[in-house]
Amino acid sequence: MEVILKQDVKGTGKAGQVVKVSDGYARNKLIPGGLAVEATPANRKAIEREKAKAKEKYEAEKAAALDLSQQLADKIIVVKTKVGENGRLFGAITSKEIASAITEQTGVEVDKRKIVLDKPIKETGVETIEIKLFQDVKAKVVVKIEGGK
Repeated sequence: MEVILKQDVKGTGKAGQVVKVSDGYARNKLIPGGLAVEATPANRKAIEREKAKAKEKYEAEKAAALDLSQQLADKIIVVKTKVGENGRLFGAITSKEIASAITEQTGVEVDKRKIVLDKPIKETGVETIEIKLFQDVKAKVVVKIEGGK
């Protein structure tokens, strides 16, 4: 019997796949457990529609991320903080502070969890940081750390 898997089933296949399984396995385990539906023409069309919707959503999110990366490109974000001697900071600049500075200066909302800091920023100066906006979309932003808050 052919079934369309609704979820990943170990040893059988991945969600959305049409697989051929024994009648007993399909009728006793997969279909009652909500793991699969019978592969009728109507169910196949429904799965294709769901895949098309998911692809449209993915493309829309990727386009929005690309637009956002272009808005952030070539921007210099200034973060002011307290400094001690020799330009050393009291503590470190966090991704939360960078995200709020980006929002304040550009009007673009950036989630602090998407900001990638290779090492803590503990000195004044200029740093280039990366922001992961989407799976394959990244933006590079120049952050200038200044003293005197």
